[in-house]
Amino acid sequence: MNLILFGPPAAGKGTQAKRLVETRGMVQLSTGDMLREAIASGSELGRECQAIMSRGDLVSDAIVIALIEARLKEAGDAGGAIFDGFPRTVAQAVALDAMLAKLGKKIDHVIRLKVDDAALLDRVAVRFADQGRPDDNPDSFKVRLDAYNRNTAPLLPYYGDKGLLSEIDGMGAIATVAAAIDAVLDSPAA
Repeated sequence: MNLILFGPPAAGKGTQAKRLVETRGMVQLSTGDMLREAIASGSELGRECQAIMSRGDLVSDAIVIALIEARLKEAGDAGGAIFDGFPRTVAQAVALDAMLAKLGKKIDHVIRLKVDDAALLDRVAVRFADQGRPDDNPDSFKVRLDAYNRNTAPLLPYYGDKGLLSEIDGMGAIATVAAAIDAVLDSPAA
């Protein structure tokens, strides 16, 4: 099973994805985690990504697609992937469909965590104070949130028209959101 989790930064995608990895054995393909790993490596690519993310800009499609493609076999061997933070644009969605088709796979479910932007800003301020993640700087987060809202809006009809999109209230308790996600995943795929 291949699942896309949509939601702006700090919406709880990572929390839910980690739970699905533990309970369903899927592989989480988090572009955020992959980019942080690249930055931590100190590589040229990592330094380039750090400069882009520090400004609050999104890393190019070419970089993100290459990171995802490198991990698809691992996900296929595990029985499925949770795409967290990808795709962000229709171009990335088309590229993902093509990558999966080459492997005889497809997206089975798309779940959008609907959240309140003001509440997210509060979450990020706390997370930045607690963890000091540079990509959670409240100022750069506002830029990322605006980019998410602008770029992701066209993806909703893209997946909605395919009958794959389910929307869940992401502002609920973690267990409530988890139960709603499980109900979607246990329903027949489109």
